[in-house]
This record gives sequence, C-alpha cells and structure tokens, in this order.
Amino acid sequence: MTKTTVEKVWETVQIARNTKRPTAQVLINYLFDDFVELHGDRLYGDDASFIGGIGFLGGMPTTVIGQEKGLSTNEKIKRNFGMGHPEGYHKALRLMKQAEKFGRPILFIIDTPGAYPGVGAEERGQAMAIAVNLAEMIGLKAPMISVVLGEGGSGGALGIGVSDEIWMFENATYSILSPEGFASILYKDASLANKAAADMKLTSADLYHYRIIERIIPEVEGGLHNNPEYSFSILKTELIKKYAELCQKSIAELLRKRYQKYRAIGLYAE
Repeated sequence: MTKTTVEKVWETVQIARNTKRPTAQVLINYLFDDFVELHGDRLYGDDASFIGGIGFLGGMPTTVIGQEKGLSTNEKIKRNFGMGHPEGYHKALRLMKQAEKFGRPILFIIDTPGAYPGVGAEERGQAMAIAVNLAEMIGLKAPMISVVLGEGGSGGALGIGVSDEIWMFENATYSILSPEGFASILYKDASLANKAAADMKLTSADLYHYRIIERIIPEVEGGLHNNPEYSFSILKTELIKKYAELCQKSIAELLRKRYQKYRAIGLYAE
C-alpha cells in the first residue's frame, strides 16, 4: 500500500527523533582526529548541551560546534536533551571568534528540538543570545558549514545555522518549531502534528527544493542509526572538498556570497 505524503513526512520526523540516531559527539569522533573540547562561555557557565572544540578534519585544523542530545538517559538529562541555554550560544560565539582570529574553518552540527524555554534561560537573555549569534555569523570572517544531523528546531537551530552552506542528512528535519507546536497554534490541536509536519515543508527534499540548503547526505533505508558509517564517510569526504574550496576564496568574497545567499532565500521560497 502506497504511503501518503503525510505518512512519509511523519515517518521522517520519527526517524530524525529516533533515540538510537547518532548524536553530535558520535559524529565528531568519526570526523575529527585529536579533538580537544573547550568549555565555558566566560560569562556564566558551561552548557553541556553544546560541545565545542578543535580537531583535525583531513589534516586541517577546524573548529567544531555541535548540539548534543546524549545517548543514555543520564546523558540526555545532563545534556538537557540538546536544548541550549544562553550560555551555550555564548560559548558557541566565543569559539567562532577564536576560529576567526586564528583562521580556522568552522563546522556546526545542528541537532535540537529548540532552545530551552525555561524561566532561567529567559532571565539570562535566551532570545538576545541567539539574535547576537545571527548578527555576528553573517559577518564572521571564516568559512562555515552547518550540518543538520537530526532535528533542526526553531531559533535553537538558527543560533548556529547562519553559514556559507547548510547541509542536511536525508532524514533530518529543519523547521520554525516542532510539528506539535505548529499544530497547537495553527489548528488548535497538537494531535494533528503529522498533518502540520507535511504542511511545514521541513524535510531535506523540501528544503533543497526551496534552496534553503545546499546538500543532502544520503542515509540507508530506515535511518542513519542503521549504518552511520555509510553516511558519515560521505559527509567527511564532501566536507574536506568543500572546505578546500571555501578556503581558497577571499574573505571579501565569502562575506559577499553569504550575504547574497540569505538575501535571496526569501525570494526562492515565494
């Protein structure tokens, strides 16, 4: 029996959320040699939902910043299920500025249901932290690629999502908020999340069609967790090639093309 569009999209959402899906830490361990994690935002604390540091990607010193959901129950709690606090976005920006200073390319790994909406996070300026990152990233003098690994939810994803190129794994999702949240607001019924997901155009195929993203990394049938090495090896090869290309461009050209990319997105989506 042929699946409907709603069923296909909802299946993608479930694969993106699968608890067995590899996390940022797993991907970092595969991609990088001699990875050294760096901690803290020098303002408030160290947000465990963000992993950041320096490693070698194909021999090239690279800064990597990823949102980490955790694999075990205890790790998920420690990592706040990948939902970042303001200090996580501050830490990310600190590492971006460090990479800019020392001429390193940056890789962002997006995997979050959204930024943490708790009272403490709001008191410490959650929205401002994300907004500052958006403003800084558009003019950051370093080659940058963002890869959506699982869920790319709302401003929580955008806070590390303004890059020269955005890539997605085949069964990842990237959206303005969760399908449940969308259904609650638009249909006044969270149980219609599957319909909302289809309406939101949140799959990698949809976003590639609308030129929001530049590349889709294929997965085996059933999802990334069934054979992560297959997809990770493709990603690593393509990243090494793309960074070599981006690093050949002048900073002025990088910034010009990045600006044009984000100015054009609204036109493509109309």
